[in-house]
Amino acid sequence: MRQIVIYPGEDGFWVAECPSLPGCISQGETKEKSIENIKEAIEVYVEALVY
Repeated sequence: MRQIVIYPGEDGFWVAECPSLPGCISQGETKEKSIENIKEAIEVYVEALVY
């Protein structure tokens, strides 16, 4: 489980970051979509660390 930070972006989208994974950032039109997108980004990030 990873902690995420969600905040409104300048373009009207919601930004989601995972502070424990530098550079792991995503966004979405809603908070829910940004959470969904950051979960996927975290999975891909961790997979890349394994290889």
